[in-house]
Amino acid sequence: PAFWRAGPRARPTGISEMKSEVWIPAVEAWNGKFQGVGNGGYQGSISYGAMAAALRRGYATASTDTGHTGDDVVFGKGHPEKVVDFGWRAIHVMTDTAKLIVRNATGRFASKSYFVDCSSGGHQAMSEAQRFPDDYDGIVAGAPANNRIRQTFGFMWSWSATHRADGTPILDQAALSMVTQAAVAACDATDGLKDGLIDDPRRCTFDPASLACKGSATESCLTREQVDAVKKVYDGAKNPRTGEQIFTGWPRGSEAFGDSAIQGWRQYIISPKGPSRMGLFRHFLFHDPNWEASSLDYDRDLAYAEERIPHLAAVDRDLAPFKKSGGKLIMYAGWMDPVVPPQDNAAYYEAVAKRMGGYDKTRDFFRLFVAPGMGHCAGGPGPNQFEALTALEQWVEKGIAPDTLLATHSTGGKVDRTRPLCPYPQVARYKGTGSVDEAASFACVSPAAPKPARTEPAKTGQR
Repeated sequence: PAFWRAGPRARPTGISEMKSEVWIPAVEAWNGKFQGVGNGGYQGSISYGAMAAALRRGYATASTDTGHTGDDVVFGKGHPEKVVDFGWRAIHVMTDTAKLIVRNATGRFASKSYFVDCSSGGHQAMSEAQRFPDDYDGIVAGAPANNRIRQTFGFMWSWSATHRADGTPILDQAALSMVTQAAVAACDATDGLKDGLIDDPRRCTFDPASLACKGSATESCLTREQVDAVKKVYDGAKNPRTGEQIFTGWPRGSEAFGDSAIQGWRQYIISPKGPSRMGLFRHFLFHDPNWEASSLDYDRDLAYAEERIPHLAAVDRDLAPFKKSGGKLIMYAGWMDPVVPPQDNAAYYEAVAKRMGGYDKTRDFFRLFVAPGMGHCAGGPGPNQFEALTALEQWVEKGIAPDTLLATHSTGGKVDRTRPLCPYPQVARYKGTGSVDEAASFACVSPAAPKPARTEPAKTGQR
C-alpha cells in the first residue's frame, strides 16, 4: 500500500552513522500504532520485508542498519562505539526517532508501540525490554540470540569438536541425517505419542554411540571420531578448568532436517571454514585480525569478554521495570533450532521466573512458547507458523493473555497439521482421541519440567 517515507540518520557519537527508515501508511489506512522491526545475524541493512509486513497490517514502522553495512563483523575493528551501536543503541535511537517522526507527520503519537522480530531481532527485542522498558508496550522475541557472547563461545566449541586439526569436517550431511533419524526414532514417544517429533529434547537420552560401527566403517554407521564429535556438540561448551557449563549444547534432533533453509548444523557449525562469528574475537575483543581459534582460553577469555563487551548480551533476568511499565512480552522458540539452542531460551525464562517470584507472577507479563519440531524462527517438520503479534495485541489492548498459540504446518501450500503451543512450562498432550494432526486433540498440561541446561548469565551493561 501507499506510504509516506523518511530516512533519518543518527550520530550519537563521533563515529556513529546509524541509518533508519520510517514508513507511515496513508491516513485512512493507519491503525494508529507503531511497530519496530529488527535484524538478522550481524546484518547491517534495512529490513524492508519486515517493514512491508508491518505496513500491510496498518502499522507505522521503522528499521535501522544498526550503524554499519553488511554481515561481516569487521565494522567493529578499532571502533568500539560502533559495537555498542550494534549491541543496543541503534534500536533504541531508531525507536525514539521514529516515534517523533510519526508524531510530526500525523499530529499525534502512536497509541501503542510494538517490537517484533526473531533471532538477532529477538536479541534486540530482549535488549529493549531489559534496557529501555518504556520503549514498547508489547514485544515479540523469537528465538532470541540474547546470550550472544556465550553463544559465540558455543559456536567456537562446536566447530572445534566437529573439525580435525587441519580444518576438515568430521561429519558430513549423510552422518547428520543418520543421527537426526535415530534421535527422532529413539525419543519420538517420550511424550506418549509417536508423531515424528521430539517433544522436548532435554528429555531425550539418545546416545550417538548406538550408531557406532561394530567393525569397518560404512555409510550406515558412525566412526568413533564422529560419535565423539556429536556428543561434544550435545554437551555444549564447558570450562576445562572448572567444568562449568559455559553454553548449552545444540538439541538432539537439530542435526539435519528437510524443510529448513538452514539445514541443521551445516550452516553455522559444519560448513564454515572457521568457527562462526570468529570475527567477534578478532575485531571486537582482541583487536588482532590474525587471532586464531586455537588460542582461545574458555576460562580466562570468557570472563574478559563479559567484562569488555557486555553490550553484546541482553541477559538481565530482572524484568521488574518492564513489568512495572505495563509491558507484555511473548518469546517463542523451536525445539529443533540448530542456531540458537532452545535450551538457552528456556533457561533464561526459568531464571526470570525465579527472579520475579515464580511462574504465576512471570506469566502476568511474560510468556514463552516452544514448538516441537520447529527450526530457527520457522521451518522444520513440526507446526511452525503462528500469529504471535495478534496474540500480543489482544494481550496489550484487551488484557486477554494468550493461553495457547495455534501453530500450523503446511506442505505444498496446504495445512496438514495443527498443534497448540502452550505457555512454558506447560506442554501439549494428546487427549487420547481424535486425529494427532488436529489441535483440538490436544490439551495444555503441566508436567514436572526437567531442569533446563543452565548458563549463568552475565549482568547486562548499559540500561
